[in-house]
Amino acid sequence: MVERIQHLERQFIKRFGKSDRPLSVFFAPGRVNLIGEHTDYNGGYVLPCALQYGTMLLIRVNELHRLRMASVNFPYAGEIPLGGTPGKVGQEWVNYPLGVISQFLPHLTESRGMDMLFEGDIPNGAGLSSSASIEMVTAYAFNELYGLRWQMIDLVRASKRAENEFVGVNCGIMDQYAVGFGKKSHAVFLDCDTIRHEWIPLDLKDYRLMISNTNKIRKLSDSKYNERVQECSKAVDYLKKRMDIKHLGQVTMADFEKYQETIPDETIRKRARHVISENNRVIHAVEAMRKGDLEELGRLMDQSHESLRKDYEVTGYELDSLVDASRQIPGLLGSRMTGAGFGGCTVSILHKDQIEIFMKEAGKRYTEMTGLVPSFYAGEVSNGVTALQYP
Repeated sequence: MVERIQHLERQFIKRFGKSDRPLSVFFAPGRVNLIGEHTDYNGGYVLPCALQYGTMLLIRVNELHRLRMASVNFPYAGEIPLGGTPGKVGQEWVNYPLGVISQFLPHLTESRGMDMLFEGDIPNGAGLSSSASIEMVTAYAFNELYGLRWQMIDLVRASKRAENEFVGVNCGIMDQYAVGFGKKSHAVFLDCDTIRHEWIPLDLKDYRLMISNTNKIRKLSDSKYNERVQECSKAVDYLKKRMDIKHLGQVTMADFEKYQETIPDETIRKRARHVISENNRVIHAVEAMRKGDLEELGRLMDQSHESLRKDYEVTGYELDSLVDASRQIPGLLGSRMTGAGFGGCTVSILHKDQIEIFMKEAGKRYTEMTGLVPSFYAGEVSNGVTALQYP
């Protein structure tokens, strides 16, 4: 980490020049969701954890009364004068920090120019929350540098609003929450209705989390994500005729079995079935983790993927092929897509002695099936957003 920071400091000075002003460094992780997919915007349960991969932000006050933003990962660099509310810049990456900054501007008694250099090692568009990582590292940095003393939940909410209102993706709160409240060796058991969480110890013993990237890149705002949100809203409207509910997270499996015929559209019924059954799987996954039953956790992950494949229809050929190839490897307890779907990554629980075989054999089978070459990452459960260097 020290060498990474020193390397970025040299790049920062090369781009923005030297200054007597102190240079601060902040880091926000990515996240992987163990189970609980597409339940967050339905007021349900999720079980994500923060990863060691994430976004570094080097930031320094300037005297130019403007924001200068650049990234090591993307060629576009933005320079925005302060004053007024910043506007969206096409489909560029700067919209994520700009959306967050627009949340802060009404609360600032003074406006200072900033030089900002971002660098991330989260695979872009892979479903590991690179966007939430950028948003949260920006929010955390501005909160510290302006001395606003917002609580972590305030930063989470501001980042979510940035993605909903500025970027235009109707995401739930899970991604930003996991990035903010992540804890080493723990998963975050979050109730997305009450916005309360509990840290659940994740003891993997001789097993490891393996993140496998299909390398089919998708942009969330261009996917059918918003369509699924609307379909779930329609399901709620139908069920309201028989139940006093606001969202699908309030519906038990028993309720659904009793009232599912209230939903006349089979597609809408399938969407509701996934969300409600997935919510139930999260509860059972937490019970399994508390007992140290990794085999049961793996089985629930497998069931989750099948529900996402058949009822929610957000997996697609590449994700299904990667999961199917992974399940052929001995020592695998469970594998499922993670993130919004339509491409991106899978998460698997794999015995540590099988990692090399997994990457070779599952990778080979996946390539034979799709023509794509996957990427593999060993996931380590880490802490949430933090300051690494703050004078």
